[in-house]
Amino acid sequence: MEILVVEDDESIRNLIVSQLQDAGFEVVTAADGLEGLAAIRERRPDAVLLDINMPSMDGFTMLERMKNDPATSNLPVLMLSAQSSPEDIRRAVQLGADDYIGKPFESRQLLRRVDRMIRKITQA
Repeated sequence: MEILVVEDDESIRNLIVSQLQDAGFEVVTAADGLEGLAAIRERRPDAVLLDINMPSMDGFTMLERMKNDPATSNLPVLMLSAQSSPEDIRRAVQLGADDYIGKPFESRQLLRRVDRMIRKITQA
């Protein structure tokens, strides 16, 4: 199971990658939405962890483009962001995010959310 982590903050990205790899996932990374969309086309990951505030293309724009593309519209997405206002969460869900987790988060919390998202994939 391969997960794409789209996060511009290198230290946070490395932490997430380490946690996911320790849990047995293959991980590919991107530093912004443009790189993320390119990685999806190239790698075809099973799921995406997506930050909101990023240069070049933010997470909301990437999510919207993914969900409007028939090739990627069913790809599960977990939003990760320090922006966790009800409006941000509502917007992410309206755009098609499967889940939303605010930063900072605990490793166990992240892995539970990823496991829940992966179970949805395997049961479909």
